[in-house]
Amino acid sequence: MPSGRNYRTVKNRRFGPTIRFFVLLAVLALFLPIYAASAANANDRAGKNIRLLVLGDSLVAGYGLPKVENFTVRLAQALTDRNITATVINAGVSGDTTTGGKSRLGWALADKPDAVILELGANDGLRGIEPMVSLANLDAIITRLKNNKIKVLLAGMKAPPNLGKEYSAEFNRIFPALADKHNLIFYPFFLEGVAANPNLNQEDKIHPNADGVDEIVKRILPRVLKLIGSFFRIPSLGSNTRPVCVGGGRRDRHWR
Repeated sequence: MPSGRNYRTVKNRRFGPTIRFFVLLAVLALFLPIYAASAANANDRAGKNIRLLVLGDSLVAGYGLPKVENFTVRLAQALTDRNITATVINAGVSGDTTTGGKSRLGWALADKPDAVILELGANDGLRGIEPMVSLANLDAIITRLKNNKIKVLLAGMKAPPNLGKEYSAEFNRIFPALADKHNLIFYPFFLEGVAANPNLNQEDKIHPNADGVDEIVKRILPRVLKLIGSFFRIPSLGSNTRPVCVGGGRRDRHWR
């Protein structure tokens, strides 16, 4: 029979690996469910059909255009070309102001969007509405969206030059100020590259034609992808996706 010291040494050698094995099993049992849940959540996000709401005016509603050529339809197609499955909801109302947008926000949120592109203010500028009123309305919209954990891309607008330099300067400060205050993804001018270009606008020289819409989509798309990437793992090229556009916008017969 081995001595007490030797016996303990043999015993430790015999059961040491067994103990380490069970400790390893215990650690794996603890962390594997966490890892699996994390991986499942990532996969769920990757396969999710994103709901993207565009809250705006006639520039979103598609004034003067067939439905298949409006901004939301073309944006949905651009997203699917990048393997992003998206339902792009058209919450555009022709002639709408920031006041109107604020009043119908609850209705728009019934569509349960993951993110919102906020495009309002053009009609405020055309009507010469006091810039501080527009600022307060947009601020209220953004605050409510953030309180609902909804990501926001703010699309800016510029005042028409015929209202004077003072009004234009005050109006044009609204959008960057709000973007800074709320730390938003910001596209400074929704009509960048399209405004005042006769080849990209309808006869009224205000609303973009089909080519103009495509130009807007092309220019704003990097910001939209940044918006989506802030809450969604964008899939690699090659996956199967399908764009969906909901709603064709509404037209206000009093719009000029």
